[in-house]
Amino acid sequence: MVVTGAGSGIGRATAVNAAAVGLSVAAWDINGDSVAATVRDIKEAGGEAVAVSADVTDDDEVANALSVSAELGGLRYLVNNAGPASAAELEFDDAIVTGIGSMRRVATAWLGRGPQDQAALVNVASVAGNLIGTAPDWYPAIKAGIMGYTRHLAVYRSDVVRVNAVAPGMTDTPRLAGFAASELGQRVLARIPLHRMASPDEISWGILFLLSPLASYINGILLTVDGGWTVTQ
Repeated sequence: MVVTGAGSGIGRATAVNAAAVGLSVAAWDINGDSVAATVRDIKEAGGEAVAVSADVTDDDEVANALSVSAELGGLRYLVNNAGPASAAELEFDDAIVTGIGSMRRVATAWLGRGPQDQAALVNVASVAGNLIGTAPDWYPAIKAGIMGYTRHLAVYRSDVVRVNAVAPGMTDTPRLAGFAASELGQRVLARIPLHRMASPDEISWGILFLLSPLASYINGILLTVDGGWTVTQ
């Protein structure tokens, strides 16, 4: 399987847990050192993985990353997780190309290698844009767009792949370091029925469920994993 953005956070947890349940993992990240650390941890635990340094906004790098990943064997599963953080300083148009275009680029290249039996793809969206509004403007636009693209694939590529998306709520990743202790973070946590952030592992299990045969008749959905936060909105 391929996991993009596997150097930290949700991507790292997905790669590690996928290997723990017996999958061979091609872990991609633009940060070569961080993804190498992910793969080192997987191998030390007895799993099989390869680290791939790749910029998912570049066609040539994506093609090369897939070639390297294929050394593990068939690439039946794809987790499209890599994307810009909401704190990134991006212009709206550039952000759309980066955030949605990169997911389409990876999915198109992965599908172009030919169908795999029981292939499945999960795009990582967010409660932002899909269920609530956030800032900056491009961030919820990207996340809503990811779900729109997910629905497109679920309908028009259903002959070769099942496609779903996961919408994490507040998750304890490096991108949100310190947020829970802030005044705004405390207000948000107070509205989450479980009164805490998710761990990256908790998001990863939702992703791996959607990839698995347990979800064989689930196609085109947005699985919200937010501790009930959006129920209170």
